[in-house]
Amino acid sequence: MFINNFDPVAFQIMSFEIRWYSLAYILGIVIGWILCKKIFIKKSDISEKFDDYITYLIIGIILGGRIGYIVFYNFSYYLDNFLDIFKIWQGGMSFHGGLLGIIISSYIFAKKNNQNPFFYLDQVSLVAPVGIFFGRLANFINSELYGTVSDVPWSVIFIKVDNLSRHPSQLYEAILEGLILFIILIYFTNKNYLNKPGLISGLFLIFYSIFRFLVEFFRVPDEQIGYLILSLTMGQIISLVFASIGMAIFYLKNENK
Repeated sequence: MFINNFDPVAFQIMSFEIRWYSLAYILGIVIGWILCKKIFIKKSDISEKFDDYITYLIIGIILGGRIGYIVFYNFSYYLDNFLDIFKIWQGGMSFHGGLLGIIISSYIFAKKNNQNPFFYLDQVSLVAPVGIFFGRLANFINSELYGTVSDVPWSVIFIKVDNLSRHPSQLYEAILEGLILFIILIYFTNKNYLNKPGLISGLFLIFYSIFRFLVEFFRVPDEQIGYLILSLTMGQIISLVFASIGMAIFYLKNENK
């Protein structure tokens, strides 16, 4: 059993706090950018535009993640507390919302440059597990998105939550949605799947959704929502939708040879 009493603040400069969650976003974007530029991007026209694309990507992640959290997970609260929408530092970001933001910003950027959006979405899909890995570690440090009560040998007591031993569901996600998903996508990349724009994006949606769906069984649902239809969480329901979209993309793009 492990006792989690980490400080969510990584370090402080005078009165300015740098939190682990912010560092996770920064590390994920920087490392992802380097991997794409130095290793994965094969087309010169994509490489030349990629630096400009990052700006669109960051805006898409932040706006999509925040709006997604508000709409999917806490709409009634923000309807009554509108100004709290802008208090991002207090937390409240949705991965699926950020994913939608990435898709929309990629589409806008690609169309502006007369390019295929899947050229960019495939690149982001390849490196997204890196950001997910750091993000879930930050969730663990912050004692958020914690798991259900359990007595497994690797259970964790989150002091900031209560004195009960729980599944470290954040670490399950870091391993499955981060490390293992990254390995899977690299495997398919080596099978030349990047030569068919959209296949990697489809596979990302499929495997991420499967992993997220499974881990949700070990994760406490959002307090304000709880369990929904068939005792599924909101995260599981959205994952089913995205898995279906991923399968449709993979099928259609694989057919268009």
